Amino acid sequence: MIKNTKHTVDSNGNKLSVVLPFYNAEKTLEKAINSVLNQSFINFDFILVNNNSTDNSVEIVKNYVNKDKRIILLHENNQGVTFASNTGMKYASTKYIARTDADDILHKDKLLKQFNFLEQNKNIDVVATCANYVGDAKNKGFSAFVDITNKIITGEQIELNRFVELQVINPTIMFKKQIGEQFGFYKNGNFPEDYEMFLRWLQNGVKYHKLTDKLLDWQDSETRLTRTDARYSFDAFYRTKTSYLADYLSKNNKYHPKVAVWGAGRLSKRRAEMLENYGIEINLYIDIDTKKIKRDNTIHYSKLEKNLDLFILSYVSNRGAKDKIKKFLLQKGFVEGKDFLIIA
Repeated sequence: MIKNTKHTVDSNGNKLSVVLPFYNAEKTLEKAINSVLNQSFINFDFILVNNNSTDNSVEIVKNYVNKDKRIILLHENNQGVTFASNTGMKYASTKYIARTDADDILHKDKLLKQFNFLEQNKNIDVVATCANYVGDAKNKGFSAFVDITNKIITGEQIELNRFVELQVINPTIMFKKQIGEQFGFYKNGNFPEDYEMFLRWLQNGVKYHKLTDKLLDWQDSETRLTRTDARYSFDAFYRTKTSYLADYLSKNNKYHPKVAVWGAGRLSKRRAEMLENYGIEINLYIDIDTKKIKRDNTIHYSKLEKNLDLFILSYVSNRGAKDKIKKFLLQKGFVEGKDFLIIA
């Protein structure tokens, strides 16, 4: 049972560290810092990690250091949010770590509610929250991502949807430090570091949950790395998820290594075929387009029946279509996670 009751930090010292990496963030940094310092929960270490800033960011933080003993300023010379975040998290000596970014705003009770939750639910390792999207209303992609992710709440939902995309917004998470020590923090490479860590932790049995409260204003800007850096491209996400998906299938697909792929279009097939590098065999394609079913090893979706002995991976990326595919498969008696997964 999930509990969320009142709790007060004990007298043995702080149990929580907040880690905020920053680089040239003078325009937003003060608001982000204030949103942490003004939390209703006050017993925490606040670790800010400068990542080679050349603007006034460091001076801004130094002014706070002189006023609040909770603040610790560190410096990381290796350029990149992966290195800066890891420096802060490894420095932390507390039971829990909360991540935030230099342009995001925490609501007043965010830390309190997450801390209480982890203290009262010992079986949960990571607790995230829902978020408000604060950015260009014209950017339908990020706005839709936040809306959809806000609906994925329980640990089971998070696990079943792990291969669609990252199901916890990174600066909302609070987690047990021992999880990072045991399974590693962020890795650096040509992949989205937050999504890779999310998949790696789930692969190792880490338990997630998300509070339904919207406790963070998630900023969006033209310079956000997820917009500008190749590590966050669609191809990078698919390369990352494919290796973990192959491992999942080896343990959960009773027809391993054979799978069926829903989506016979060129893009779906290209992404699904990445699995072949891991020994997965695609022995059937499924599609709604009657033109595509004329190809070898392709059937119309209406021919699907539970007795066909298939593990189905849906690579159809259209949001409306994904919901329809899932509904159809459930009605046919297929069980999500056991008989099929939504991948796109």
